[in-house]
Amino acid sequence: MSTDARLVVISNRVAVPKARGAAGAQGGLAGALHSALKSRKGLWFGWSGEESESGRTGNIATQSSDGVTTATIDLSERDIEEYYNGYANSTLWPLFHYRLDLAKYERETGKGYERVNERFAELVTPLLEEDDVVWVHDYHLVPLGERLRARGAKNRIGFFLHIPWPATRLFVSLPYHERLTRTMLHYDLLGFQTKEWLDSFLHYCRTELGADVDEATGAITLDGRTTIARAYPIGIDWDHFSGLGETGDARQAQQRLMSSARRRTAMIGVDRLDYSKGLPERLDGISRFFDKHPERVRDLVFVQIAPPSREDVDSYQAIRATLEQKAGQINGARSEVDLVPIRYVNRGYSHAELFGFFRAAKIGLVTPLRDGMNLVAKEYIAAQDPEDPGVLILSSFAGAAAQMKDALLVNPHSPDDLAHAIRTALDMPLEERKRRYDALIGTVRDDNVQDWTETFLSDLDSVSGG
Repeated sequence: MSTDARLVVISNRVAVPKARGAAGAQGGLAGALHSALKSRKGLWFGWSGEESESGRTGNIATQSSDGVTTATIDLSERDIEEYYNGYANSTLWPLFHYRLDLAKYERETGKGYERVNERFAELVTPLLEEDDVVWVHDYHLVPLGERLRARGAKNRIGFFLHIPWPATRLFVSLPYHERLTRTMLHYDLLGFQTKEWLDSFLHYCRTELGADVDEATGAITLDGRTTIARAYPIGIDWDHFSGLGETGDARQAQQRLMSSARRRTAMIGVDRLDYSKGLPERLDGISRFFDKHPERVRDLVFVQIAPPSREDVDSYQAIRATLEQKAGQINGARSEVDLVPIRYVNRGYSHAELFGFFRAAKIGLVTPLRDGMNLVAKEYIAAQDPEDPGVLILSSFAGAAAQMKDALLVNPHSPDDLAHAIRTALDMPLEERKRRYDALIGTVRDDNVQDWTETFLSDLDSVSGG
């Protein structure tokens, strides 16, 4: 099959100027997708991020730039509440991140999720050409492939899940879990971040659906149709990100942090404000470290950058309040007139500024309770000085842990484990820091987002659609 076929990317948000929330999508993934779309004269379809006026949700806004066409639709207030804030982010997101206690199962939001997926299919189908290769992204659009097939699409259609796939015992708590999973088997190719998430999906298909599963090839056969499922660990845009180190913004950010640390070691965390990131547990670990080593409050300053996200969802408002309380308690107990041990910053920074902050911080703290991959861990390593690199403390429950075994791997639920890792990182000699960095930098550089894109699309090009 020729790779000259046009590429159509379908995602919840589209990285176009002035789209609400698009700034968060403008990192390595958006760049890689844009590059692939440009090379194949592609189309990118999705939600504009805007609320429609007077319920008008059928209008498609298109624009073309640099060989790429973007096509976006607005959603109604009800759609946003039920599909986006509701089923996607209050049901699937917590469940897929193993937070069964936070998952809300409400019939109306489930109907809204199906309704918006049907609208995506209805509006994008007339834009598809016979030979197009279609790539659907993430948990917002799980059933879209089946909806496209129902409308007659015979194209090669792939799907990539950017978050974990939960263990079968958890996933079966989802009402209509079988119906949702069966829709995934209408895709030709399914991609997961790690072998662990892939194995969980294959286990479900075998035990709950009774599908014929070939573990070696990832082939899943059910009702006479075969879908291929494989792991494709995503990486960063190495060339772009490493190049940011030469910018004035990066150098200025590095100097700001280094000078304000006042000879203390800077430790940094950069995470979206989300309960899957383990931020309260992280602060508990830092508190335990200071409890065990109160004299080291003058050796370490922790900077937590946590831009707000999904502020319309109750659980996100709760975690922000919890973090502010915990940071305040630690600072209240440990601050001196001339120093504060924790700086909690509830805003975002540019990629160039983050590069500078990462470079200045001698410890990177990346401790999610569960993550599909976690590219911050890879960006932290990419930003280090090879002659004086920092130490990455990484949750063993992040997808990145499978590739980054030379980080200090920790159990984020254990304050003692985190406290011990912080002390180990603080006292680690240069020779060991360089050894760990040298072992980590290869996979960060080579397993990049361009390689991820090319590998997935090459596999999708090779399957027969329909």
